[in-house]
Amino acid sequence: METFNKINVRHIKIATKHGTINTPTFMPIATQGVVKGLTISEIGKLGANIILGNTYHLWLKPGLDVIKKAKGLHNFMGWRKPILTDSGGFQVFSLGKFQKTTDEGVWFSEPNSGKKHFLSPEKSIDIQLKLGSDIIMVLDECPPGLSSKKVVREAVRRTSDWAKKCKEYFTKTARNIKKRPLLFGIIQGNVYKDLRTESAKELLKIGFDGYAIGGVAVGEPRKYLKKVLEYVVPLLPRNKPRYLMGVGRPEELIDSICSGIDLFDCVIPTREGRHGKLFIRSKKFFWLGKKNKFAYKPEEIYKTINIGRVEFKKDLRPVDPHCDCYLCKTYSRAYLRHLFKIGDILGPRLASQHNLKFYLEMIGKMRA
Repeated sequence: METFNKINVRHIKIATKHGTINTPTFMPIATQGVVKGLTISEIGKLGANIILGNTYHLWLKPGLDVIKKAKGLHNFMGWRKPILTDSGGFQVFSLGKFQKTTDEGVWFSEPNSGKKHFLSPEKSIDIQLKLGSDIIMVLDECPPGLSSKKVVREAVRRTSDWAKKCKEYFTKTARNIKKRPLLFGIIQGNVYKDLRTESAKELLKIGFDGYAIGGVAVGEPRKYLKKVLEYVVPLLPRNKPRYLMGVGRPEELIDSICSGIDLFDCVIPTREGRHGKLFIRSKKFFWLGKKNKFAYKPEEIYKTINIGRVEFKKDLRPVDPHCDCYLCKTYSRAYLRHLFKIGDILGPRLASQHNLKFYLEMIGKMRA
């Protein structure tokens, strides 16, 4: 049972070149310049006011020459609202044996072609500036979940060093941009309180437009999430945005919003949708945003269904009778199951839209 006697939901506005971001908010993931299977118009109608792209993937495909010719990522993908780009660090470190980290940056090889690349703090910032991002992330080192303290301490040291290099390069390069993007630092330290504290204090000394909490969705047991927030959030300035990276399940977002987090991203709604798992509103979902003191169990907020189960073969009810997304207003559970069973691409598209609608509406209620 989760209990909140005081809900510290923040509502701040983040001004960017491509519009104002009202928080708390959820960023659909457009890693390679597309939210998988969905059009930009659909994403906008669902209520998203910012999306997330990825430096590593966009650098490799389609490449900076293509995006430069299109005059930036916004024009290339047709999105007119803000874009946050991750630095690419997590993706590079995920390559395992295909990457080698030094104090200057990371050497890595593309797993398929073997082509070698070098990503430095300066290079990461340069790529993101060329993409035309509204919010740019510094390059950080993100060790696997539950790494030894020795490994994490070295990652914190390198993350701080790289953050300084990113800030110096950004300050020098972005000074002539008419409305410059925002630069966020990333706090690392895994589950260790002293290392999280050290990382946060080092980044605060450098000074950034916002602060992200990284390394909480890379393999640590989920029980550590609240602890990490307890360590870090009190250290952060109240007048700067706070971004929790890669999180998460609906109850984790609710808990984190109550702890004072502003921005979120996660693959869960769209990935689960593509595999036929859908989020359904439960009774206390409608309490969100209306009560300053409540207790709940996750299943009281929502439940999930796997649309491929035989029980839905003749179920002509909407997927969620309390949802007004296109799927729920137009089709039945039986029809959606049919789409998945015949392998038609409409099924994953509709399910992804529904799940994103659930996430965005949930956070909208918290914001209200």
